[in-house]
Amino acid sequence: MVGIYSYGVYIPRYRIKVPEIARVWGANADDITRGLGVFEKSVPDLDEDTATIAVEAARAALRRRAVDPDAIGAIYVGSESHPYAVKPTACTVGEAIGATPNMTAADYEFACKAGTAGIQTCMGMVKSKMIPFGIAIGADVAQGAPGDALEYTAAAGGAAFVIGDADPIAEIHRTCSFTTDTPDFWRREGQNYPRHGGRFTGDPGYFKHVQGAARLMLEQAGTTPKDYDYAVFHQPNAKFPQRVAKMLGFTDAQIRPGLVVPRLGNTYSGASMIGLAATLDVAKPGERIFVTSFGSGAGSDAFDITVTDAIESGEFNRAAAPSVEKLLANPTYLDYALYAKHKGKIVMQR
Repeated sequence: MVGIYSYGVYIPRYRIKVPEIARVWGANADDITRGLGVFEKSVPDLDEDTATIAVEAARAALRRRAVDPDAIGAIYVGSESHPYAVKPTACTVGEAIGATPNMTAADYEFACKAGTAGIQTCMGMVKSKMIPFGIAIGADVAQGAPGDALEYTAAAGGAAFVIGDADPIAEIHRTCSFTTDTPDFWRREGQNYPRHGGRFTGDPGYFKHVQGAARLMLEQAGTTPKDYDYAVFHQPNAKFPQRVAKMLGFTDAQIRPGLVVPRLGNTYSGASMIGLAATLDVAKPGERIFVTSFGSGAGSDAFDITVTDAIESGEFNRAAAPSVEKLLANPTYLDYALYAKHKGKIVMQR
């Protein structure tokens, strides 16, 4: 029974409100917040990046449930904003959490679905008995050029999932993917900020691929949306996941627990994984979760998950690490100048 053995999340405490960004660029804040359904987004501290976020998320997962360092056979970190172009983030995570060198580690890139691709890899390695446990992480300090539409949502945060077959808290029954060459979003080597294809981002980007993977999963599982208690879809904004949920037949009540983007922003590779974590924060044994990520370029990964009794066992302690709701509470707000400093949009000349 391969599934989620433990999970953890890290979200920086700093935020900037969407109207503050709109104020600087002379945009209509009401139109933007209404159009995106996002009211504020997380901002990394001056000393935070994808590596530190990934480490904190992994540590949170291991606080909830201990794992023998010798049993961690793989670490995969999915991100669009790895600190180094040539130097793996996954190795830093392994060293920081005390994993032994007898493991495989790699960084993944597939826009916003790189983290869920890591989950799939860990599932395969665990199921084939190559490793006892693998850790898949989706983390980003997302980029958005000053004044670009992406700047209103590009946020920071990440989630880590320990995948194993030893009494998981949530069984992953199956996974499938839907992938095409749809260049709706890209960033060339050496460029600081990504570019997007505008109208292509919604369709044939997001909606075609999320529906493609979701419908394939429902077909393979022989299920309907009514068979699930919760659903999580990639959330670049609040409107897209709500719209695709309705297109597929899911309800607002099913997606509400995992829809954290209005207060968090789009954490790119962390987005659907943080949504899943927020759902696991409240899920009970026997409840079923439907998850579909999306990464521009483009592709989606879908998962059929059932929460087990282990989530309420003595071995797993949800309270040992902060919930997503707690991480979102009591933020420290920045004005645009401090936000720009934190994001490296302005730097001191020495």
